[in-house]
Amino acid sequence: METSEESRRQNVMNQKAVVIVSGGLDSSGVAAYWMREGYELYLLTFDYGQRASQEINRALEIGKKLDASSHKVIDITFMKEIYGGSNVLTDESKQMPKTFQSNIIVPIRNAVFLTIATAYAFSLGAKVVAYGAHLTDQPYPDCRPQFAKELSAALNLGDIDAIKGGAHPEVRIWSPAIEGLSKDAMLKISYGILGDEVYKTWSCYLNGEKQCGDCESCNNRKKAFELAGIQDLTVYVNSKRQL
Repeated sequence: METSEESRRQNVMNQKAVVIVSGGLDSSGVAAYWMREGYELYLLTFDYGQRASQEINRALEIGKKLDASSHKVIDITFMKEIYGGSNVLTDESKQMPKTFQSNIIVPIRNAVFLTIATAYAFSLGAKVVAYGAHLTDQPYPDCRPQFAKELSAALNLGDIDAIKGGAHPEVRIWSPAIEGLSKDAMLKISYGILGDEVYKTWSCYLNGEKQCGDCESCNNRKKAFELAGIQDLTVYVNSKRQL
């Protein structure tokens, strides 16, 4: 007799998920989650002129490990000119803060990513667009569940005639935050699927052979491992967490 799990997997067979993968802990885990759910992975990684270009290489490595059906790196480096000197993630002359500051926020970065990803999903007939925003990301407005839900509604409205006509399905934007998952809770799920591959992800806002261990993102990574009760084997320049 077919089990409920087997039945569920039959229902999602050949379904597609577009996942935005930065190469970091959260988005890599999200991609692994949708792979485990039985979806074909269509991964997008964005080059927006970020200082941490190392993350793009890590994203491509994760995509290979997950045997993604497609993995595209989208060049939107023109965004760096738009942001100018307002943001520390794209301006190398800025000092990188160790804790959250407003100049870490790249204005509506996720709106740009998700809009492109949803257009891709419509062309593929994919029902899911996923990104790595979690509950611990709440200082970032474009990581909050309300933002994702309202953007999803707007993007579907922008192609409503094709949806109603059956040309493609309505797209659901999904994130750990929408499911009520914190960074450490998502890490537990990720580690359960990826195992030691999670240590190869890149969270650091800077480039280098090792992750700095000092920036806000590195400190959030260390805290997530602590809260999840998982040993952090990541190699940092500075292994001590900033409190």
